[in-house]
Amino acid sequence: MRILLAPMEGLLDHSLRDTLTRVGGIDLCVSEFIRVTDAVLPKRAFYRVVPELLNAGKTVAGVPVKAQLLGSDPQVLAENAARLAKLNPAGIDLNFGCPAKTVNRHRGGAVLLDEPELIGQIVSAVRRAVPPHVPVSAKMRLGFNDDSRAEDCAQAIEGAGANELVVHARTKAHGYRPPAYWDRIADVRQCVKLPMVANGEIWTVADAVRCREVTGCQDLMIGRGMINNPGLALEIKYHDAQAQGLDLADMPKSFSWEQLWPLLSVFWKRMSLHVAPRHRSGRLKQWLNYLRRHYPEAQQAFDTLRVVQDPQVMEAWLKQSSRKPVPINVQ
Repeated sequence: MRILLAPMEGLLDHSLRDTLTRVGGIDLCVSEFIRVTDAVLPKRAFYRVVPELLNAGKTVAGVPVKAQLLGSDPQVLAENAARLAKLNPAGIDLNFGCPAKTVNRHRGGAVLLDEPELIGQIVSAVRRAVPPHVPVSAKMRLGFNDDSRAEDCAQAIEGAGANELVVHARTKAHGYRPPAYWDRIADVRQCVKLPMVANGEIWTVADAVRCREVTGCQDLMIGRGMINNPGLALEIKYHDAQAQGLDLADMPKSFSWEQLWPLLSVFWKRMSLHVAPRHRSGRLKQWLNYLRRHYPEAQQAFDTLRVVQDPQVMEAWLKQSSRKPVPINVQ
């Protein structure tokens, strides 16, 4: 029963990935996509998105990271996958789920779900290009405008030799609007034998339990639910252990604001290494905006920092010794 951390372009990058995996409970991460067009990328392009490649393909906390590629040319994707495989990622993932208009307009992500034959060619080319010991997986939505070809896409991915398939339980047209159609994941699962991971609208332990019941998938991929509540994977693992009658003595049950508070500074430091000063405050507030849905203290912090743009003021706030931040003067 694995918990995978989902990629989220523009939000869940390597800085937040590093921070969240320090909490615990996460078994595997997938990076945000590396866009492949018409050339083999230099190594630095892979390192920029997946710096964990410089750490044996793992986060600082030791959680393996798969590197995700996005594109539509089977041969170019295969050549990039071959180069990427030499950098020792935990695996190579292929993106057939991104709903962004700019990506879809350039024939990438979810738009390919209308072309299961091409999806199969991409997976097959990548599988042949990398060594057998390197796992090749794919992440797909249920479809582009509708879900009529979901089974065709899954079968194409399986037939091309993928090791695993993650299914986000919505179409591109659905975007991120609830609900997630977990029952359709169950349908897809009936037509393939390769391991499947369920993704979409998992915000609580109850959601995780229900998703498993409906889909039949024991492994889950979580994105926004983990950003809201960094302890969600721990809570799910605790529930699983309790259900199995295991010893819970050394298992954390949740993750408090007091425990999270030091990790805000970890995130700030990691993020500041690659984000321009003028954008740093916005990135921290972006995460606090999610956290306030779970932690009342995050709401207080967000209200305090709402108008702060100066990264020095933000850094001073983070350096406070108290675990319960006090108001700051932003004049």
